[in-house]
Amino acid sequence: MIFKQKQYYMLLAFIALIWASCKVDRVLPVNESVKDISGNWKVLKASRNGTDLTTLVNFNQFRVKFDARGTYTLVNPLPFVVNQDGSYKLDDPNYPFKIAFTPTGGQTVGIVFNYPIVGGARQLNVTFSPGCTQNTYTYTLVRE
Repeated sequence: MIFKQKQYYMLLAFIALIWASCKVDRVLPVNESVKDISGNWKVLKASRNGTDLTTLVNFNQFRVKFDARGTYTLVNPLPFVVNQDGSYKLDDPNYPFKIAFTPTGGQTVGIVFNYPIVGGARQLNVTFSPGCTQNTYTYTLVRE
C-alpha cells in the first residue's frame, strides 16, 4: 500500500512538474501592410502551356500600369487577361490572392495571382487563359 502511495505522489509530482514547465507565450497579432501594386510592370518571364516564350516573343514594350485609384492601362498590348484599359480590384488589400480586371465597358475577369518577394523585389505572377482555355499563359511581372 505504501508503495502505491509513493507511485501516486510521484505521478502527481511528475504531472505538476510538466504543467509548471509549460510556458505559454502570448502571440500578438501582426498588422499586415496594405499591398500596393501601383506602378509600371513589365514581363520578366512568360510561358504558354509550360513553353518559355521569353526569348521567342518581344515583351520589351509591353507594360501594365496600375495606379493607386484602381485603374490600369495596357501599353503595347500582347495576350493578357484583358485586352483593353479599365479598372482593377484586389480581393483583400492586406492578403491579396485574386485580382479582378474590369475593362471599360466590359465584363469583369478575375484571376488568382501571387505576389512574392524575390531578390528583394516584388514580383506579380499571373496565370490566365485569354479566350481559348487550352492555352494557359503565365507571366512573371516586375515593377520598373
